[in-house]
Amino acid sequence: MDYERRLERFRKILDGVADLAFIPLSADLAYLTGVPRDIPNFGAVLHPGAWVEGAWLTPHHRPVLALPRMTAEFGGGSGSDTVKLEILGDFEDPAEMVRRFIRDFELPDAPRVAISDKTHGATVSAVQALLPQASFLSATDLLRPLRVIKSEEEVEAMRRAGAVTEAAFGAVLAKLEHGMTELDVVTEVDYQLRRHGSLGPSFTTSLYNSGPNHPLLFGRRQETWKRVLEPPVSILFDFGAVLDGYCYDYGRTVFFGEPTRGFEEIFSLVMRSQGAGIEAMRSGQVTAAEVDRAARQVIEEGGYGTAFRHRLGHAIGLDVHEPPFLTAGDDTVLESGMMFTVEPSITQFETFSARVEDVVVARPGGGEALTGGFKELLVVE
Repeated sequence: MDYERRLERFRKILDGVADLAFIPLSADLAYLTGVPRDIPNFGAVLHPGAWVEGAWLTPHHRPVLALPRMTAEFGGGSGSDTVKLEILGDFEDPAEMVRRFIRDFELPDAPRVAISDKTHGATVSAVQALLPQASFLSATDLLRPLRVIKSEEEVEAMRRAGAVTEAAFGAVLAKLEHGMTELDVVTEVDYQLRRHGSLGPSFTTSLYNSGPNHPLLFGRRQETWKRVLEPPVSILFDFGAVLDGYCYDYGRTVFFGEPTRGFEEIFSLVMRSQGAGIEAMRSGQVTAAEVDRAARQVIEEGGYGTAFRHRLGHAIGLDVHEPPFLTAGDDTVLESGMMFTVEPSITQFETFSARVEDVVVARPGGGEALTGGFKELLVVE
């Protein structure tokens, strides 16, 4: 990735808009500098002086990456030659470190400070104390126009992440059998993702399973994980790999037992809906809302419109969910290189459900799906 060019473009955007920018360890920083992120924790893991952790830069100064000693050592340092690394010792004063940055940057008395959306409140409070006349704006909003259009190098990175995701799914599919619990399946997915080269799941691996004896439940993982998958039941996968910092998002449906005609009908509608959405993704010609409409119409005309409960898709890249969204009311005109999930579904609480999901790149002639395997009706008899 051409991080030098990205930094140059971002600093030009900052010029005249902000005097200082702070970007914590995040997708924004990974995009600008290549500084990697680690696997996130459920609870916070704090080190002394953690509020300085991130890159400090101006329109006229290269980034200085400040890291507490433990982050630098256990995280492997910056991992990038696009930044100057400054390490804060365990007993050093983080405020004094930032005062030095401020002096070196020669900021005005009332600076405009751009902060990434992932900046912690502790950092904002500390900067406000050091720069009492500062005003704040979103660095993420300034960076968004650059991140939303993916380069061909980024497309290839996502294609590789998709290949890892599909390879993992193929390995899982070979191990599926009646009587597994939902936890068995989730655990196998997460293992196979890592086994095939992923840093881990790009988000919490999810199953949305339903059938006449297996009601669909949302948001109750510790309860649903215990459930035994006995036919007839439809198993809806939602997961993705992380490769080189890029996040894939993928979905397929598997049926345990003999598929009913009703299930075959909804499965066919979902697949046709996705095809219509992908075909509609003609860059420069349609809005996000129009793509959503093209796919949604298939399911509505099939009589299941109320069971398509969510937007068609979301932009994706270094984050799993990025704006814009393929949804009603989003009038963003698709541009070539924009990348979205296309993930129609029919979810029913007391009977069978179906979903499919692939990452798709907007192109002049229609969408280019980065994965396409396992689209047939998958049955474990």
